[in-house]
Amino acid sequence: MGVTLSGGEGLMSFFNAKTKVATEAIAVTKRNGMQMQQKAQQLAPVDTGFLKRQIHLNFVIDGLNFLAEISGDAEYDPYQEYGTRFQPGKPHIRPAYYAQRTIFETEMGKLANRK
Repeated sequence: MGVTLSGGEGLMSFFNAKTKVATEAIAVTKRNGMQMQQKAQQLAPVDTGFLKRQIHLNFVIDGLNFLAEISGDAEYDPYQEYGTRFQPGKPHIRPAYYAQRTIFETEMGKLANRK
């Protein structure tokens, strides 16, 4: 069983343009993920440096879903991020996210509106 597509140059340029946009969207996602990770590491409180080293970046590409996941993997990271009843938090993941979100949305908007 097979599929034959016909449509000449117009069809091929359509597929090439969509592939290029998808490739560029992946690049924008990766770049912004790395920048967010760096911001979170810069904002992380440092005693021994363990918390900073445990801020990880993971890329997930599943079909048309491109994700950059930043996580604080130190066991005590949530206490640093949100605080406890005994001490206030020292947020580092959330401020990095809020700062990078605007940049990411702008870059993706430019990519989507490009002709």
